[in-house]
Amino acid sequence: MTNITLTLGDITDQSVDAVVNAANSSLLGGGGVDGAIHRRGGPEILEECRALRAAQYGGGLPAGQAVATTAGRLPAGWVIHTVGPVWSDTEDRSATLASCYRESLRVADELGARTVAFPAISTGVYRWPLRDAARIALTTVRDTDTRTVTEARFVLFGQEAYDAFAEVWKGLQQAH
Repeated sequence: MTNITLTLGDITDQSVDAVVNAANSSLLGGGGVDGAIHRRGGPEILEECRALRAAQYGGGLPAGQAVATTAGRLPAGWVIHTVGPVWSDTEDRSATLASCYRESLRVADELGARTVAFPAISTGVYRWPLRDAARIALTTVRDTDTRTVTEARFVLFGQEAYDAFAEVWKGLQQAH
């Protein structure tokens, strides 16, 4: 059973085995969490991402999948890059969002990671509503069996995101 914790802060400050990056499909950096991880982690992350693009992800990393690179100068061992779906009010993409968390945990297991820090995937420029994203993230991580991961830490950047995740988590614990 993975212990789930919530913290308000900057994911690039987390001393964990693996940090999950809400990447874009290019794997070459961008805004939000992705840009922050690339800036703080340094050029080693971008070099490995370019190598992944050249070797196996020429068309980019598909939404819902995950792949690991070095963490460069981050206080973590690895970065697990996953591409979340863009929110749609006409198409249910929640299975793809759940897959981001499941696939990230699968990669963490392959790496032997015990502690993993997650952002609120797809809630920034991809506009996923916070409470729904929190429900999907928390239930998926809670219900996914892992071999090595003992702590899944949701690192929320901003009080609104933290409050949404805390409220949803409290409700899930009471209902379970």
